[in-house]
Amino acid sequence: MKQEGSLARTHERNPGLPRGRASLPADAVKAAQRERLIRAIIAASAEHGYLRVTIADVVSRAKVSRAAFYAHFADKVDCLLEATLYGRQLLIGHIRAETHALPRETPSEEVLRVACRAFLAFLTGEPEFARVFYLELPSAGPLAIGRAVEAQAAYARLNESWHRRARRLDPGLPAVPPEAFHAAVGATTELVRAAVHNGHPALPALEDTLVSLHLALLTAKPWQGRTSASRHD
Repeated sequence: MKQEGSLARTHERNPGLPRGRASLPADAVKAAQRERLIRAIIAASAEHGYLRVTIADVVSRAKVSRAAFYAHFADKVDCLLEATLYGRQLLIGHIRAETHALPRETPSEEVLRVACRAFLAFLTGEPEFARVFYLELPSAGPLAIGRAVEAQAAYARLNESWHRRARRLDPGLPAVPPEAFHAAVGATTELVRAAVHNGHPALPALEDTLVSLHLALLTAKPWQGRTSASRHD
């Protein structure tokens, strides 16, 4: 598999961390080792499938020792969980950066569209992370399932925050129960999972669907995606 995303950029062809007089400070070494291991397990799991990956595969890609692996992670599952958490935090940070950059008077529907576009753009640019998170993570067992549930709760909070802002601007919008925020996340997850399984180029095409889905669930607006012509205006 060709490495495309920065979260899967590993160090097999690069030297290990410098030693001796050129060595980095201890804190910098630990940080570099952790980052290398996180990227390595994402790359290896995306290429071979998580269940086939060994710790030997991970440390080889990271160019660190097995002892360094165990200094950071209890086992392979722990490493995967930390890697997917790291990627999720970057994804949410990207969404927030894109929406916070909008003028305060931006209409709520446009804020939602920018958020959906940022979400899909991040996953498109990080295909290995998308594959690991949506296809491989469940195979890591109960702890990984719990991590996926945590992720859905985090995305639901983003939906709730957007809905709260939208109602401030338009008090006529309906109140919705907390389950609606989670339902929007669940539907989004399944649409994205199918797109990742079928090929990442399909992800950007979900933008209109995700916007319409959220508006229908959270504002009771009739489903009305943009036409192909309007998307290119």
